[in-house]
Amino acid sequence: MMGFIQSAPIYILSFLLVLTTVVTIHELGHFWAAKMFGVAIDRFSIGFGRAIASWTDRSGVEWRIGWMPLGGYVRFSGDENVASVPDQDDLETLRKHIIASEGPEALTRYFHFKPLWQRAIIAVAGPLANFALAIAVFAILLMSVGEMVVLPRVGGVVPDSPASRAGFQTNDLILTAAGQTIESFTDLQQIVSLRSEVAIPFVVVRDGQRVAITATPERTVTPQAFGRDQEIGRIGLEAPHSRKDYIYKRYGPVQAVAGGVDRTWKILGTTVYYLGRIVTGHENGDQLGGPLSIAQASGEVAKMGAEGAMGVGQVILGSGIALFGLIAILSVGIGFMNLLPIPVLDGGHLLFYAYEAIARRPVAARVQAVGYRIGLVLLLGLMLFATRNDLQQFQVFKFIGGLLS
Repeated sequence: MMGFIQSAPIYILSFLLVLTTVVTIHELGHFWAAKMFGVAIDRFSIGFGRAIASWTDRSGVEWRIGWMPLGGYVRFSGDENVASVPDQDDLETLRKHIIASEGPEALTRYFHFKPLWQRAIIAVAGPLANFALAIAVFAILLMSVGEMVVLPRVGGVVPDSPASRAGFQTNDLILTAAGQTIESFTDLQQIVSLRSEVAIPFVVVRDGQRVAITATPERTVTPQAFGRDQEIGRIGLEAPHSRKDYIYKRYGPVQAVAGGVDRTWKILGTTVYYLGRIVTGHENGDQLGGPLSIAQASGEVAKMGAEGAMGVGQVILGSGIALFGLIAILSVGIGFMNLLPIPVLDGGHLLFYAYEAIARRPVAARVQAVGYRIGLVLLLGLMLFATRNDLQQFQVFKFIGGLLS
């Protein structure tokens, strides 16, 4: 806990940089899609609160930088409803106001009078921008830095482990696990860690022959920094020891983009699978992390990137590259979360638009209000739950109790 407090400035600055970048790109996705369809936009803000700098471009959009660097937002003209989905009465009132002040031709510039398919594209553009950011970041890293690939060859088998009992042998080359192609030892670890107490079918190459093996990972508690523990699955396989199994790869543009898509898709699939395990009761919800976990990860990644650097320039470069990768991972999570069909999120807007497409009219104001409140409660509840997990894992309650005793 004391280590967390001492490193707080690094964590806070790294966290703000990562979060603001991811959220700003998300909002730019909405902005660019709205611009493409000619939607009138009042403001685009990086950060919240009172503006510390602002300017207006030729199209009349106010660009501002808020004093709270916790993301950003885009505000469309006439977007006064908190749910951004006005009912029929609201639309009629807005329509009359626009016609009276700007003329009937101005209606086509307002978001709420755009065709339904255009509004849906604008809503989904935010999450898509997050996925595009992740792909771009991974591609840039693969082209500029490359990666060290550890072949999925068994370097050793832990005695009396699930792998030992299943029949794994040293030098087995793992081809597939749980039906997925395994290209590196990291791929293997990710699949196994998420499937504790689930039988996993493997296919390995042994002495030139394919061999089918089934092993069930054991749930293992792994200590992390600052007393934080993580429950993951393990089967007892060691990474290879031979240098020939460690391959450094640098990618060309096409390969890098394909690699970025592949990594983004794998993170998305892992997220969906893990959440499904939590919903079905196979994983403990206490493993969900909140803002403190993100801040910790940001700080740790920044410090790891700076390790061994000589001079300020290398420290900044190393930390920047490391945080760049974290931005990609978090961007996938933000994009996925916003697609959930919860009012106040983009997925909630899409849900309302689906109703409007079927019923030929917007959702009633009362339903919107109830949905908005329920969605807000769900989000706040999830945030509080995740933050409570952080406080427990970082032993904050024990730390405070020790100060008071």
